[in-house]
Amino acid sequence: MFTGIVERSARVIGVVGGPKFTRVNLAADWPDARVGESVAVNGVCLTVAELSPGQLAFDVVQETLRRTNLGLLRAGDDAHVERALRVGDRLDGHFVLGHVDGTAQLLDQRSDEREWRLRCLCPPDLARYLVPKGSVCLDGVSLTLAGVDGMEFEVALIPTTVSVTALARRPIGWPFNLETDILSKTIVSWLERRQT
Repeated sequence: MFTGIVERSARVIGVVGGPKFTRVNLAADWPDARVGESVAVNGVCLTVAELSPGQLAFDVVQETLRRTNLGLLRAGDDAHVERALRVGDRLDGHFVLGHVDGTAQLLDQRSDEREWRLRCLCPPDLARYLVPKGSVCLDGVSLTLAGVDGMEFEVALIPTTVSVTALARRPIGWPFNLETDILSKTIVSWLERRQT
């Protein structure tokens, strides 16, 4: 489990395709990291497959590549990384599982002297989980929904998010990894089952 508070952006130093997975190598200097540890990469829960000095390697299977934007990563790109929440840690964002629901396409971004906003298009089957002022996770970043209109939603970025993450630098059309709020999913799912 994660919080959506990105610890850092890590440089992709290699992406190598294999027959059953793609190996993604990130530059990350975490001396206490271990093989088998869960790390969120652009919001996707991945397992550390190999460690070497200053580097973490992850094996990404085809299903994950199809459902997320990890297949777009290339050497030189930045990825958002967050280590798993430990019992007793502060929960600064919201509960993020790292189980991406799909991708949300970036439709527009606006910046003025007052704020920076992103407008995205959600897949139709996920729109029912979007709640105004609720939480959403885009590329591993915990955000508050500033507005919801059908399948479109907006988030406002604080200056820290603009400087620490790549959200504000993504091009129009970028498919953000989208994880809707687990609390919304649980409540909606429970209500839908009760009606049948």
